[in-house]
Amino acid sequence: MSPWLILFFAICSEVVGTTAMKLSNGFTKVVPIVFVLLGYGSALILLAKSMKDIPLGTAYAVWAGFGTVCAALIGKFLFQEHFGLAQFLGMFLVISGIVILHLYQTH
Repeated sequence: MSPWLILFFAICSEVVGTTAMKLSNGFTKVVPIVFVLLGYGSALILLAKSMKDIPLGTAYAVWAGFGTVCAALIGKFLFQEHFGLAQFLGMFLVISGIVILHLYQTH
């Protein structure tokens, strides 16, 4: 399987874990806690597998950056959290940084 596809699934798993953490109400609800543990556990395993072929800095930047962007969008649309110009600009900068890092990575 492609290391980039593995990294994609790592990001999805991390976003599931983060969303479940919000739904756990401060770790007071059992079912979301199970999804937090499964989400983060699988995210870390998949991230480690992707790092066999993707440089550490690139893999972690993509994982953390896109995970952050996805979590912010879920916060906006699922939990009606504030999302203004500053948040949009911040996400634009995160994605821009990931693209630049990927374009100029050395092997």
